[in-house]
Amino acid sequence: MTTTSNSGGLAGVSAGETAICTVGKEGIGLTYRGYEIDDLAAGATFEEVAHLLVHGELPSESRLDDYLALLAARRGLPPEVTTVLELLPSTTDPMDVLRTGVSVLGTVEPESTFDDRHVIADRLIAVLPSMLAYWWAYTTTGERIDTDTGEGRTARHLLTLLGAPTDNTHVGAVDVSLILYAEHEFNASTFAARICASTLSDKYSAIIAAIGTLKGNLHGGANEAAMALIERFRTPEAAEAGVMDALAAHEKIMGFGHRVYKISDPRSDIIKSWSARLADGHPDAWMHPVAERIEAVMRREKNLFPNLDFYSATSYHFCGIPTQLFTPVFVLSRVTGWAAHIDEQRNNNKLIRPDADYIGPDRRVYLPIAERPDAA
Repeated sequence: MTTTSNSGGLAGVSAGETAICTVGKEGIGLTYRGYEIDDLAAGATFEEVAHLLVHGELPSESRLDDYLALLAARRGLPPEVTTVLELLPSTTDPMDVLRTGVSVLGTVEPESTFDDRHVIADRLIAVLPSMLAYWWAYTTTGERIDTDTGEGRTARHLLTLLGAPTDNTHVGAVDVSLILYAEHEFNASTFAARICASTLSDKYSAIIAAIGTLKGNLHGGANEAAMALIERFRTPEAAEAGVMDALAAHEKIMGFGHRVYKISDPRSDIIKSWSARLADGHPDAWMHPVAERIEAVMRREKNLFPNLDFYSATSYHFCGIPTQLFTPVFVLSRVTGWAAHIDEQRNNNKLIRPDADYIGPDRRVYLPIAERPDAA
């Protein structure tokens, strides 16, 4: 038996080239097609960033108007999709709802019927919020909501369908969060999408592979776990005591540290500022100082920094988004990055099939069943 050195989880291993995103250079930093995330979060809208990722460039003002109109026209759900969504139990994981909705849409509007390679990406950007909100409304209230709102802005469309506040502050906060979640290089779900695309499968299948991967707790879900932690405490003092007890018990505190970033997550301070802004005047405003104390304890005790998920939790809560939908909202954003990577993989495709280091038994002699000894 021979083995070679390997990297657990492919950490530090380059699995290909991309022109879409840089992550964690020198332990920090994030760019989308060369643009710094700070600049995009401060000056762009999610739809501008979606256009940048999917279509390759930031849109002009007239092109953005056309793009918003295009998205607005594609918000509606086909009857086949609403029929299936209504059949899903209320206990269904919302990530499974999106996975199923995309699968049904792929049978109703198959990729083979489109000449433009961007049609499916733009359709999914438009329709995923509709899928999620339609199922949520139907299973919680029995209402069949009209998802064809004519609204081009994804953040406002989602909040409207969920019956959440749609003033400029709440829309702006969700919009920025969608920008921050949109792309992150060869993360697990994106790599799953590229693997699927490398087999020459259709775009819907690659997106479904990505959704299934993001569903795993080690990739998505940290914002929901962070919310569950923050909700346990009503004061910063109680939060400090509770986190210290959790650390003493060797419990994992979700929303801290990152596989790639070593110094800080450049997205965290951006969303933290929105959490502070949203907390002002909110009945649950106590959550923000509680979150800040948890951050301070984790820095002091473990030298860990908050990642995007941690303050996204309080931001989404203050915006009226149910906790169960936090990770699905991640999907509504990251579909832009997935689509960009699928196209990039197809443009210079080679089947992704890595080697493995065998660690099983050495070669053994096969014996007919009559000659095999009884198991101990």
